[in-house]
Amino acid sequence: MTDLRETPLYTATEAAHYLRVPVSTVRAWTFGQGQHKDGSKRFKPVIELSKRQGRQLSFINLVELFVLTAIRRRHGVALPQVRKALDYLKKGFPSAHPLADHEFQTNGVDLFVEKFGEYLNLSRDGQIEMKQLIEARLRCVMRDAAGVPLKLYLTPASDPHAKLGIVLIDPRFGFGRPVIEGTGIRTEVILGRFAAGETMDSIAEDYGRSRAEIEEVVRSQLPLAA
Repeated sequence: MTDLRETPLYTATEAAHYLRVPVSTVRAWTFGQGQHKDGSKRFKPVIELSKRQGRQLSFINLVELFVLTAIRRRHGVALPQVRKALDYLKKGFPSAHPLADHEFQTNGVDLFVEKFGEYLNLSRDGQIEMKQLIEARLRCVMRDAAGVPLKLYLTPASDPHAKLGIVLIDPRFGFGRPVIEGTGIRTEVILGRFAAGETMDSIAEDYGRSRAEIEEVVRSQLPLAA
């Protein structure tokens, strides 16, 4: 049976929209960046894609990017440094997707942050901040009993104690597009109706949701429609 979590579902542009990062960053991290005269990449991809994926990303890839974007946003980390830390991590956790692997949530985070701090010459306080940032992101990844990612909550997750929102990606619903938690209602449909001039109250009534939930969808997802 095909595992939807490993199925190619997203273009680089879609992934960039969902994660709110530049498309160029997603492409560099997933497809590599630049070319030598012989056609080889100047920088190898950070995220490992299977050959069958072509130029599309899976849900697992989305989870990996979600974790890495926290580091990229806060510290402005260059691609070669990300790759070095990940290469070190893979030695301790042989995995095609180390940042999405369940083991990363335990001592894998410490291992990654320690090596990252060494490459970036981060102070101890900087390393603590990075660890908290990564752990806050990992809270947004819901896993099954075996530790395999099932859902990804699309919240900023800058506060490790913040409540998760209701907008999430679950590859089993809505063709892998953002939906309202516990439903198959795609947020893009709600945004489309709101952009067309319908009121939040009428939309909430049609879907049997509260106005507060519709407000949250619009507030958190409206930039994606821009």
